Amino acid sequence: MAVQSTLRNSQHPLRALVFQLLQRCRQRWKGTSQSARLAATVALTLCILSGAVGGQTWNKRRSEEKAQGRRLLRRNSGLRGKDGSRTIFVPYRTATAKVVIHPTKPTSFDAHRRLFLNPPRAARLADGQTASQVPPPNTKPGLNIAFLHQFLSLLSIMIPHWNSKESGLLLSQGVFLLLRTYLSLVVTRLDGEIVRDLVAGNGRNFLLGIVKWCGIGAFASYTNAAIKFLQSKVSIAFRTRLTRYIHDLYLHDNLNYYKVLNLDGGIGQGIDQFICNDLTLFTTSAASLYSSIGKPLVDLCVFNYQLFRSLGPLALTGLLANYIITASALRRLSPPFGKLKAVEGRREGDFRSLHARLIANAEEVAFYGGAEIEKIFLDSGFKDLTSWMEGIYRLKIRYNMLEDFVLKYSWSAFGYLITSLPVFLPEWAGLALTPDPALPTDPLQAEAPSNPQHARMQAFITNKRLMLSLADAGGRMMYSLKDLSELAGYTSRVYTLISTLHRVHAGAYTPSRHTQPEPYSLADVHGTVQKGYDGIRLENCPLIAPAPLHQLPGALLTEPLTFTLPAGAHTLISGPNGSGKSSIARVVAGLWPPYRGLVSRPRNMGADGIMLLPQRPYLSIGTLRDQVIYPHSEIDMRESGRTDRELKSVLEAVRLGYLPDREGGWDTRKEWKDVLSGGEKQRMAFARLLYHEPRFAIIDEGTSAVSSDVEGLLYETCKARGITVVIVSTRASLKRYCDWNLTLGVEEDKLAEGEGEEDDEGQDYDSDEEAELPGWEFERIGTEEERVGVEREVQALKEKLAKVDEWRQRKEEIETQLGQVWVQGETKELEAPGYLR
Repeated sequence: MAVQSTLRNSQHPLRALVFQLLQRCRQRWKGTSQSARLAATVALTLCILSGAVGGQTWNKRRSEEKAQGRRLLRRNSGLRGKDGSRTIFVPYRTATAKVVIHPTKPTSFDAHRRLFLNPPRAARLADGQTASQVPPPNTKPGLNIAFLHQFLSLLSIMIPHWNSKESGLLLSQGVFLLLRTYLSLVVTRLDGEIVRDLVAGNGRNFLLGIVKWCGIGAFASYTNAAIKFLQSKVSIAFRTRLTRYIHDLYLHDNLNYYKVLNLDGGIGQGIDQFICNDLTLFTTSAASLYSSIGKPLVDLCVFNYQLFRSLGPLALTGLLANYIITASALRRLSPPFGKLKAVEGRREGDFRSLHARLIANAEEVAFYGGAEIEKIFLDSGFKDLTSWMEGIYRLKIRYNMLEDFVLKYSWSAFGYLITSLPVFLPEWAGLALTPDPALPTDPLQAEAPSNPQHARMQAFITNKRLMLSLADAGGRMMYSLKDLSELAGYTSRVYTLISTLHRVHAGAYTPSRHTQPEPYSLADVHGTVQKGYDGIRLENCPLIAPAPLHQLPGALLTEPLTFTLPAGAHTLISGPNGSGKSSIARVVAGLWPPYRGLVSRPRNMGADGIMLLPQRPYLSIGTLRDQVIYPHSEIDMRESGRTDRELKSVLEAVRLGYLPDREGGWDTRKEWKDVLSGGEKQRMAFARLLYHEPRFAIIDEGTSAVSSDVEGLLYETCKARGITVVIVSTRASLKRYCDWNLTLGVEEDKLAEGEGEEDDEGQDYDSDEEAELPGWEFERIGTEEERVGVEREVQALKEKLAKVDEWRQRKEEIETQLGQVWVQGETKELEAPGYLR
């Protein structure tokens, strides 16, 4: 009652309004029935209780999600959705942030392939070539149709649909850009009013104008900050889209990450430069393009219209002629910034790859003591980069001098001439001066000036401000042409990267219609790969090392191979260095294409299929658990029902059971390639093999750093678990663990001697190459033929040893003859050299 009395006696209008609302609610409450009051009380109580329960549930769920995020972050793991998405947790301030990653659909790759491999005829690149031709065409970055096609192709990835996040950000940025133009127009009119009131001596209106100026300035500052913030958000969104798209295409099951470096060769070894540096520059430049071109374009239209109203058609004609002349002159005199930026990006990548190469091989370089020669390489690469950048800066300084003089001073002088037209040529006055001077001249103007001199001063200040804003907009438009040229260079780099990935993914190495592919080049692959076969089979398949220069033929390593390895056929692949032992593993794994013949292997690469252990053990980034289960993640491990206890037994089977206790547990994260020794790395590879338990395993020199007793234990453990091992090695002692032996690099005469017949499987090759190509043997270990072959080799060695005395005597005779010389029909003995005396 006291509150109501206070509100009733108060003279403040807001308090009176509150009192009226309370009175109205009280009257309605008194007019309702008892049951209605009870129902309303129950409904209010239920709302309060449900809100409390819902808030508590949300808080509990949020706490559980944070705890789960911290746990999964510590374990380097995440969650997998039913639609194939992956949820990961990343550190954010003092907590974790949840990020959901949706994979790119295969249909999207198929839809975009035509944009990157088959551009329209109007957008063909240099010399009429297309991106699908090999070698990759030398694009000419610049403001042309090719740049438009490249940018629109990349834009279809950055903005996949109209209701995407990127579309919303661009729409929000566009609203703020229009608002900024409107505020500029308001500030322009307000500037004229303040000068008018200052000249007229109207202090009240002058101070009111200052207050308006500060208020509009605060709002304009917020608008400018919002524009920059949204531009940064657009840049991050564009980069996120492109990076995820490139990663999905680069790290595809088709092994594109290997083929783009070792088979294609279109972008060299600097793909990290493309993804990390060029992609960032492109997205930043593309995000700024919207504001650097969109806003000046709107400003030009609005300010030109206002000047047309104030100054008339003659001023507008002069302005348009000035724009055309300036744009054509600057475009003609502008250096090719697009090409220069593209070359600079390539040289940046070369210099970066030199440092990456040194980091990757630091230990080997240290052993050889190659610091001086590596320094020469790095200094040479840096000198090439700096000399090119200095050349760009020399071009820029001349162009910037011309650009600043034209856009700042020439346009300002031309602006004074334009704004003086109403004074010296009043008959050419604008539309704004034709109405009754007693009426306001503009909807943004509060009142019409009464003094003609004040009106002339206000019009001059307003027109001058409009001209300055117009010059600034025109200058930003001209500057944006240079930015657009640099964007063309970045666009060419990113487009080349994605088109190369699409070419590798599709195997599009078809030559042009006017040329024929070289035999055994990447455009002449006719072999077949059969997946789902219970074993390893090669039929009439030659081993050819592919050449990464597209049209050049590959190097033939041996005659076509034909053999079959069923389950349980443990095999040793032996032979001299360079005979192609590891090449068999590359062909079976799909790293190298089968140029001819048939390659059959299990469908899965990993568990329940075939697994390959490379010569150099690879240790990934992550926890100790990740090293054992690689390439699986903890998500895959938990879904398959595996536990840490099983991992412990796997490590004990390879004599690494001490690692969890020594390193601090399964969740310990270290740089494992530096922590583990050479033997531990190879045993860790066998731990992965025992964890996945594939049906077949190709082991390429996998026990070179392991002692002989542990080596035998590893192979016997694999065989006991049902893994068919295929060992690639030069050591004949590993035959004891195998049943078959595939020997590469066998000479033809030895084959003819051992088999008694001539091999004619290489009839597709030229006669010269067929005579020089080494052969191969595939035989069972421990058979009578092998024993006879060994005895024949021992007999051959005995025969050679029996001729040692004869060869020694012949050597002495040759030395005696070399020590004599004929002088005038007689023989003279030469004096022995000093080191023999």
